[in-house]
Amino acid sequence: MKENKTIHIALGSNLQDRKKNLQTAIKEIANFADISKKSSIYETEPVGYKDQGKFLNQVIEIKADISPTDLIIRLQEIEHKMGRTREITNGPRTIDLDILFYENEVVETDSLTIPHPRMHERAFVLEPLNEIAQDKNHPTLNKTINTLWTSLK
Repeated sequence: MKENKTIHIALGSNLQDRKKNLQTAIKEIANFADISKKSSIYETEPVGYKDQGKFLNQVIEIKADISPTDLIIRLQEIEHKMGRTREITNGPRTIDLDILFYENEVVETDSLTIPHPRMHERAFVLEPLNEIAQDKNHPTLNKTINTLWTSLK
């Protein structure tokens, strides 16, 4: 029996047609998941490596019957297909897809950490996430997204 999981994914782009990149990534994700919620699109300054253009950021909620490991593989395949390269840490990218939450599970492997370990420090993640999941409780910090967003602002 199919058991859909509720998953939150952050999207970011600062190369080429940024809005189209977000839309294309969402269409690709829709090939294996139901898109249940989409935040507005936010334009943000880069974090870390500053010598690059502004980002467009968005968060989506999906429902899918997929393991965390299979999901990260699918997301990385989409990034690769869309021309993502990883030459500079926090550098420019056509698309960046990060798993924020996978239900309320905590996952720690060599290649994957869920919830995303720095999401609570990043306005470009918390603001759109707060728009679509403000009452969601962060499973390791034990605070709602709205509380995290309010304390960061």
